[in-house]
Amino acid sequence: MTRVAKACVDRWEAHLVVAGAPERVHPHNQRPEAGVSYAARSASGVFPQAYVSRIEARAACEAAGKRLCTLGEWYRACRGEKGATWPYGWHEKRGACNAQKPHLLGKLFGNDPRRWDYVKHFNAPELNATPGFLAKTGEHAECASPAGTFDMVGNVHEWVSDVVDRTLEQKLPLRDDIQKKLDVNTGHGIFMGGFYSTGDEHGKGCGFVTIGHEPKYHDYSTGFRCCKDPT
Repeated sequence: MTRVAKACVDRWEAHLVVAGAPERVHPHNQRPEAGVSYAARSASGVFPQAYVSRIEARAACEAAGKRLCTLGEWYRACRGEKGATWPYGWHEKRGACNAQKPHLLGKLFGNDPRRWDYVKHFNAPELNATPGFLAKTGEHAECASPAGTFDMVGNVHEWVSDVVDRTLEQKLPLRDDIQKKLDVNTGHGIFMGGFYSTGDEHGKGCGFVTIGHEPKYHDYSTGFRCCKDPT
């Protein structure tokens, strides 16, 4: 972890382990199994866990003696003390972070969204097993913040502990189209940073925010990292 203001933040996006002797790493491209207790781990050079809901992410952080980051903690860790737009600075460097790749849903399952099924397609294991899309943590070395956190833009979306309400306007700058949807999305969960197939659709760099899903939502793009109060 690294110290960012009043919090400690995981340097890398989380993966899941099942407790035991030794610990068993859960396959990153599969949904967590019902009835199994998982703990979050953060390390470089591994594929991060996706297909995870905010409820599952929170539980995994707590099982590791940590907690889900607040939006403010996440945003500060991504931007650094100078408040840059991207982890690496004020101006976008194409390819520095794992982002802006083609959308795999269309590539693997056809380009008609009416035929896409939430369970069968949005949570299909083959999506994050496709080479050249999901990256291992720290693989994009330039996508690092001054605090030493990696992949906060791109790779997988990252759940935070906040819920959607009108205070979101004070926490980070919002695009007009997102600001207009705050009331209809009140109570939803929030994930940040975009994933490997997004660009600036919901905000630039560290300001990329998604508010349209309930905390129980999960798909091939949703991941997380943990925070902790310093001792």
